[in-house]
Amino acid sequence: MNKLNKINGFDGVKGPVLTIVMDGVGLAPNTVSNAVATAYTPTLDMLMANYPMVSLKAHGTAVGLPSDDDMGNSEVGHNALGAGQVFAQGAKLVSNSIESGKMFASSTWCELVANAKSNNSTLHFLGLFSDGNVHSHIDHLKAMVKQAKVEGINRVRIHILIDGRDVGETSALDYILPFEEFMSELRSPDFDVCIASGGGRMKVTMDRYEADWSMVELGWKTHVLGEGRQFASAEEAVKAYREEYHVIDQDLPPFVIAKDGEAVGTVNDGDSVIFFNFRGDRSIEISKAFDTPAGEFDKFDRVRYPKVVYAGMLEYDGDLHIPSKFLVNPPEITNTMSEYLANTGVRQFAMSETQKFGHVTYFWNGNKSGKFSEELETYVEIPSDVVPFEQRPWMKCAEITDRLIEELEKGEYRYYRVNFPNGDMVGHTGSLAATLCSMEALDLQLARILAVVDKLGGVVLITADHGNADEMYEMDKKTAQPKAGKDGKFKAKTSHTLNPVPCIIYDNTDAKNAYKVKADNGSFGLSNVAATMVNLMGYEAPDMWDESIIEF
Repeated sequence: MNKLNKINGFDGVKGPVLTIVMDGVGLAPNTVSNAVATAYTPTLDMLMANYPMVSLKAHGTAVGLPSDDDMGNSEVGHNALGAGQVFAQGAKLVSNSIESGKMFASSTWCELVANAKSNNSTLHFLGLFSDGNVHSHIDHLKAMVKQAKVEGINRVRIHILIDGRDVGETSALDYILPFEEFMSELRSPDFDVCIASGGGRMKVTMDRYEADWSMVELGWKTHVLGEGRQFASAEEAVKAYREEYHVIDQDLPPFVIAKDGEAVGTVNDGDSVIFFNFRGDRSIEISKAFDTPAGEFDKFDRVRYPKVVYAGMLEYDGDLHIPSKFLVNPPEITNTMSEYLANTGVRQFAMSETQKFGHVTYFWNGNKSGKFSEELETYVEIPSDVVPFEQRPWMKCAEITDRLIEELEKGEYRYYRVNFPNGDMVGHTGSLAATLCSMEALDLQLARILAVVDKLGGVVLITADHGNADEMYEMDKKTAQPKAGKDGKFKAKTSHTLNPVPCIIYDNTDAKNAYKVKADNGSFGLSNVAATMVNLMGYEAPDMWDESIIEF
């Protein structure tokens, strides 16, 4: 059993030890694009000016992604925060599996292909349609479509979830048009391939944490049943919806591609279906809809439940084994912070609202759903509002703080972790005004928490998992200023950023005299947080973890 050893000569901070994750709050130059810097945040300003702070890398290879051109995300960010180590993540695992040929030699791929061939049926691909590399990558889809033709599949249908969140907010046609050319080059009398349905990722299919099952129901009706407004092509649908609804890509309504009034790609008995997202949080619910037998599914009326072979790109939940079939083994994340603390007998408390609850539990614990100790760990979920986040940018930060203060004052736990989703979820809307409000609401809560921590003689490490609110407009790399369009207006940016994130240690206790924060040389990443937290509790970090940012 992995346990932590005490530090000789340092018993740790006497009061509570707390990690606050300000989701989506990065460090960037102070421009009009930076909602973090320009919002009225006296508490955060005070912390950055008066307390030890280092910057943490939160993207690319520092969180296990293939290259430093890849934006970080909440999943890999919380994996690194909770594991204290960097593991190769979804995108890299999938790319390696495709390049090596392992995916196409896997028993799951072989079963999917054999099923479609033996039934002379359709192989369906469903997933996020972009190269954002956060949930999926279009190159993975292309590789599988090519392989399907090589292996003698006769009919392929693509169901596209349009992005506009991890990529440009109105970039859908930049992916659709080249993909149409890609398909036309592959198409032959023996290989029928086309886009069959679609919709914006925040409208259909990609709900998470069971916040809004109606999104999944709408996706089921669109992709499986072929119900919905019909168009001759995805290009036509996108252009029509933009003209009619004036929304960005992630909010486009669902559409069905039809010929002579009939949907071209419903899912039927005998078909094979691949959900090609590699990230887990927005893949679990649609996987449950496909994988749960008739009579056992109660989230919505599926109307028709086709008998298919269904597989995910990865196993999205390793404990619950969702889905039952998958193409690439997920990273095996071991020796996490929560496991070590539980084995050492340290009581832990984790909390967020629905939108990020899984991040301080499932992802923090190495993609594991359960607790390491029912006795020592408590998880609290504050239900999120099911409304557009720009309409309530404060989200549930006050309610989270209310409960956190209540628990801190009870004094039943040694370690607390909490996620405030505001900077990320509101940042994704592209609304600068709303994101400024979200940051100001969060700042008010930080002030409340710090006052209680001081009273209790505790310490807080305040950080983030990646950037988002720090760049609300598309930026010009040469000038480091927002890009202006032909109309002179700045173009909203809804994706994460490549910027580092802050890591501030707030400690007004006598314990701060026993350690010092190391110099910020640009080498620290999110994986350095776990060792820092256990050091502050008076424990040595395990050898396999990345180093602490404090030293004695």
